[in-house]
Amino acid sequence: MQNELKIAFVGGGNMAQALIGGLAGKLTAAKNIHVIDVMPETLSRLATTFGVTTAAGPTDVLAAADVIVLAVKPQQMREVVASVKPFVTSQLILSIAAGIRATDLSRWLGGHQAIVRTMPNTPALVGKGITGAVAMADVSDAQRQAADAILRAVGETVWIGDEAQIDAVTALSGSGPAYVFYFIEAMQQAAVELGLSEAQGRQLAQATFAGAAELAARSEDPVSLLRERVTSKGGTTYAALTAMEGSGMKAAFVKALHAAAARGKELGEQFGKD
Repeated sequence: MQNELKIAFVGGGNMAQALIGGLAGKLTAAKNIHVIDVMPETLSRLATTFGVTTAAGPTDVLAAADVIVLAVKPQQMREVVASVKPFVTSQLILSIAAGIRATDLSRWLGGHQAIVRTMPNTPALVGKGITGAVAMADVSDAQRQAADAILRAVGETVWIGDEAQIDAVTALSGSGPAYVFYFIEAMQQAAVELGLSEAQGRQLAQATFAGAAELAARSEDPVSLLRERVTSKGGTTYAALTAMEGSGMKAAFVKALHAAAARGKELGEQFGKD
């Protein structure tokens, strides 16, 4: 089925383009991918780059799709769903929009429940993303497998059983790249203050994050043990970590993730209001 999987994207922005780049000619033929977007230049670029079909608005192609990927901004979603609803029968609906609950999508679609809600992150743009996903009750095994294959075109997937936990995924990995960039910025600043150039600081910081993440991924040891192995009592790393603990950095960071999760819940309630 996957080689002939028909996928329609509603929205052709960065995340949709990343998915299409990972799918076209791999999971399914480019001719089986259809993109709807209001921007003519976006459609032209996607057609030229990947060989997909395009349209400026919903057409009967949606009715023939196996999967409809909703890839528009959260504030546009209700209007977009209303335009798509006449074409929805038994297709899998896959949402990559932040803050839009599957239960609200189902309500807007007249009770349709073959819906997978996801929370991807921006490293998907370079094929290194990770996506949290949750499936509603009417999603078949085949549809879940198709959703997983689509999402794995740009990285890893983590399936969760309770939609309420998507807010935690949003706080951790959805917003997570910004935290990494924040720390890289801080390391760059310290590098300059310590006499290195900004370019040198960036190179050292980026390589350190990438290498440490790869080491953690390859090791079966808990990250706490990996940290301890780098930390000799009385050494430079010990001095840095002691300063961080003294300023309450870990507690502040954990508190920040709780704030992000709470905001995700608020957005779901806001966007889902009648």
